[in-house]
Amino acid sequence: MSKWFKLFSLGLQHVLAMYAGAVVVPLIVAGAVGLTPQQTAYLVAIDLLTCGLATLLQVWKNKVFGIGLPVVLGCTFTAVGPMISIGTKFGMGAIYGSIIVSGLIVFLLAPLFGKIIRFFPPVVTGSVVTIIGISLIPVAITDMGGGDASAETFGDLGNLALAFGVLVLILLLNRFATGFLRSISVLVGLVVGTFAAYLMGKVDFSSVREASAFHIVKPFYFGTPEFHPSAILIMTLVAIVSVVESTGVFVALGKICDKEIAPADLTRGYRAEGLASVLGGIFNAFPYTTFSQNVGLVQMTKVKTRDVIVMAGALLVLLGFLPKVAAATTIIPSPVLGGAMIALFGMVMSSGIKMLSDVDLSNHENLLIIAISVGIGMGVSVMPSLFGKLPENLQVLADSGIVAGSITAVLLNILFNMTRRSKKAGTAAEARQEVA
Repeated sequence: MSKWFKLFSLGLQHVLAMYAGAVVVPLIVAGAVGLTPQQTAYLVAIDLLTCGLATLLQVWKNKVFGIGLPVVLGCTFTAVGPMISIGTKFGMGAIYGSIIVSGLIVFLLAPLFGKIIRFFPPVVTGSVVTIIGISLIPVAITDMGGGDASAETFGDLGNLALAFGVLVLILLLNRFATGFLRSISVLVGLVVGTFAAYLMGKVDFSSVREASAFHIVKPFYFGTPEFHPSAILIMTLVAIVSVVESTGVFVALGKICDKEIAPADLTRGYRAEGLASVLGGIFNAFPYTTFSQNVGLVQMTKVKTRDVIVMAGALLVLLGFLPKVAAATTIIPSPVLGGAMIALFGMVMSSGIKMLSDVDLSNHENLLIIAISVGIGMGVSVMPSLFGKLPENLQVLADSGIVAGSITAVLLNILFNMTRRSKKAGTAAEARQEVA
């Protein structure tokens, strides 16, 4: 077996491991903001291309950016809810304006993120990710019923059978499959579910037939970026949460690769993610972060060379120039997508709960932080008009449940935890002075 074939096979394996996550995000966002099948196919294609570019940026270690570890980048699920919220309220231009600005903030403030992250301990990030996960569930439920709640066919037995069939298959694969098959359980569920939908006459191939074999990507395809303060704030919060998650992935990969991760390495890694998000905004794609499922693949295969990840990045870039491949993903019916989304969004919520498991829950004040921030976040999501009579400059902080919940968590953490530590430090210093 030649070296290049091995490299291709291992790179393709990484692409398959992250493919479902990379493809599902644009499909969900496109459906929520009302894109046409042709626009959706373009969004999938440009996302794959930008995933590849983002991965190559991170693998390319230099003095300015790139951590140089075998890591694959993709759109973070944490951004899905905020993007839908921004797109629904302000339009597609506002999504990309906020992504570009948040990416620039991450790039420019990368050396300071070690200090900023202290405002985002597990009790804050866990609460924020939990809010985002819960807020996404209604999107999945709507797709399970057929995608259009006003349609006569919404919730019919065929749609429910497809949705729950996909969900059950994903669960069975996670229970009984092992290794690589288990890691691509969502992809398998989508393929099998779409085939079942085809047998039921629910699949439309027109988008694949109409798609060209090759295309040139266009910056600002969906319109000129728009810059709204509330949208930028939302996406910046998402970027900070992603940085916190990526820090854990970098450290874990460092241990797998027997490499000590220094602060300078983290700074270059953050800068690469910031650059990747700026590219995502320019090409009208998404913000990008490290994909943890590929870390699991590195650990499982024991292949730690960066050449494999370079191959994976190159394959993703190539797929981005092939609209027919992207269009093939748009034929997935809403109920099939909804069944997979329940598992994916549930995992977002459970990852938030997992973060909260690192919190001292015997501490009544930590429980208050979680309860109040999640309560405020979900309350504003359900009743967005609650703060409708506030001055416009304050509505920026309160017109999104994610922002309202995040700010609440940060402020309560400062009140209950950080001020206490400051007081303890001050008391200890005073005691030392008295002894002296």
